[in-house]
Amino acid sequence: MGAIEDVYEDLEADVPQEKFREAVEAKVEQMGGLADEETAAMLVAHEIADNEVNGIADIEPGMEEVKFLAKVMGVGEVRTFDRDDEEQPEGQVVNVELADETGSLRAAFWDGQAEAATEELEVGDVLRVKGRPKDGYNGLEVSVEDAEPDAEVEIDVSATDTYQVEDLSMGLSDVDLAGIVLDTEPVRTFDRDDGSEGKVSNLVLGDPTGRIRVTLWDEKADRATEIESGTSVEVVDGYVRERDGDIELHVGDRGAVEEIDEAIEYDPERTPIETLEIGQTVDIAGVVRSADPKRTFDRDDGSEGQVRNIRVQDDTGDIRVALWGEKADKEIAPGDEVALADVEIQDGWQDDLEASAGWQSSVTVLGDTTTQADEPTADGDATLGSFDGSEDDGTADDTKVTSTAASDAGGATANEGSAATAMADGERTEFTGTVVQAGNPIVLDNGEETVSVETDTDVHLGQEVTARGRLQDGTIDADDIV
Repeated sequence: MGAIEDVYEDLEADVPQEKFREAVEAKVEQMGGLADEETAAMLVAHEIADNEVNGIADIEPGMEEVKFLAKVMGVGEVRTFDRDDEEQPEGQVVNVELADETGSLRAAFWDGQAEAATEELEVGDVLRVKGRPKDGYNGLEVSVEDAEPDAEVEIDVSATDTYQVEDLSMGLSDVDLAGIVLDTEPVRTFDRDDGSEGKVSNLVLGDPTGRIRVTLWDEKADRATEIESGTSVEVVDGYVRERDGDIELHVGDRGAVEEIDEAIEYDPERTPIETLEIGQTVDIAGVVRSADPKRTFDRDDGSEGQVRNIRVQDDTGDIRVALWGEKADKEIAPGDEVALADVEIQDGWQDDLEASAGWQSSVTVLGDTTTQADEPTADGDATLGSFDGSEDDGTADDTKVTSTAASDAGGATANEGSAATAMADGERTEFTGTVVQAGNPIVLDNGEETVSVETDTDVHLGQEVTARGRLQDGTIDADDIV
């Protein structure tokens, strides 16, 4: 065994022996006879060990040079550009999406390599790449110096046309993802370093595998104000970036957010309320028991803030939730089922736990409250006036409530006086509504008012029931719950 083979045997890198020998011969020639084959082999082995990475996840912007194996996931179109030196010919570049089992990135092939890449590369090819990494506009990029196919190596990643949330990883670009809009935020402006004004907004998407925060830049930012929660959309040509330790899907000038006619399921994760502890950031879900009016306050910098408190209950307990900023404007009423993601658990009033929903949180009304099985649902516009019987301009006014009293009175609807308020003590009545407080008494809400019901029947939050019994001091003493 020769000197080159001896050094190669000790080399802990995935390099074919023939390639190693060629590199050693090139090194001997480069050094003009100042190094023999053994010395040149050791120099080449050292260079390979310094630059070879175990996977894409190990590549970081600022590394001088890296060598890695990756599979071709997509090949873009060649773009031309003018060089600073006008006497030089037009430049060419093409972006190629590469991935391995640890992550993905965008590789830029320049000039002659760009043309060769579009003509010769196919999705699924495995490449041995050498290049310089940097933090590009769409995430991690590598400017390719050399790339060669390697048909002997297999990389276990599959090319995909459409991603789901669980498929996303740092560095992915050209991402198409369909999801349901869970939450939207208003457009914000900022000043760039060059003095121009930029725009940014956010929305949160969910699919059967999870949820993702989407950041929309500049001319795409207004889309967050044009799309309502509950709408199915597809993000086209997004790219994945990191923020505060979490990944986000970004949409720039090449991307789009388009509405689609597709029903997309989203089942939120939820932590039982009784298990919550101070300092956690969690996802919770439940039924709104009560909703306070919105309050405004002055910040230290003189600006005005706003907050609204609601109380959310699940099968294990309840907790007050503070909705900050624009989240205080959300149309949420008692009886609504809500999902709150990334809320921070804090020490609240009178040593009670409190969940804080700030800018990083998302608040989603999961479904509208139905007051009768065969009637249309209210769309969540009921206000706090629902508790004291006062009129409001929400769509709950259009919801009809079935009651014996109303029928006897000539078909009066809830807008004209409900069963609980129309009857005198001791008379029989019935009331249909959604359970917003379990236990005894239970509390029912029909979108117009709430009624307490004395009963030993087990019910659960969000359940729609009809209570029948005699009215005593404004409370129905129920002998039948259906």
